[in-house]
Amino acid sequence: MGVCMIAAQSVAPSTRSALVLNADYRPLSYYPLSLWSWQDAVKAVFLDRVNVIAEYDDSVRSASFTMRLPSVVALREFVRQERWPAFTRFNVFLRDGFRCAYCGIADDLTFDHVIPRSKGGRTSWENIVAACSPCNLRKGGRLASEAKMHPQVRPHRPTSYELQDIGRRFPPNHLHETWMDYLYWDAELEN
Repeated sequence: MGVCMIAAQSVAPSTRSALVLNADYRPLSYYPLSLWSWQDAVKAVFLDRVNVIAEYDDSVRSASFTMRLPSVVALREFVRQERWPAFTRFNVFLRDGFRCAYCGIADDLTFDHVIPRSKGGRTSWENIVAACSPCNLRKGGRLASEAKMHPQVRPHRPTSYELQDIGRRFPPNHLHETWMDYLYWDAELEN
């Protein structure tokens, strides 16, 4: 369908993203939150790849067509999530809650080999922790026992589910009210 769309004047693309849910109505990702630009969401609607679950008041229009912008879309086909996430610096920081494994502060993060490479330690999930620069420098190339610095978290290979669960603790700055029914819906309710 070759419809040329023009955004309504009140639409700011950064504030009109669409929350993307899997076919089971759970977000594809919590951290980063699975969002599409309004342009990508509209395109997916026209390609019949998503169901529109909720809409903004803003619209896009062409000479012959008007459509309210989707704020929540659900994929028509279920996308299986990988069981094991990629071993990346970001995912190590996420696993460790964006805090130093030694002192708990959240500033100036790097990563540390619990067993230093110079002593045979590998660069792997089971040997890397998030560490602030001061703790990393203080520990240096020593074993945790030699430096009398023991990680407060056990370095381990997390599952994708575990990282998603941790990511839910770090909501983005902007959460539209139509998204709230689909985020944190399985969280325990307060009395």
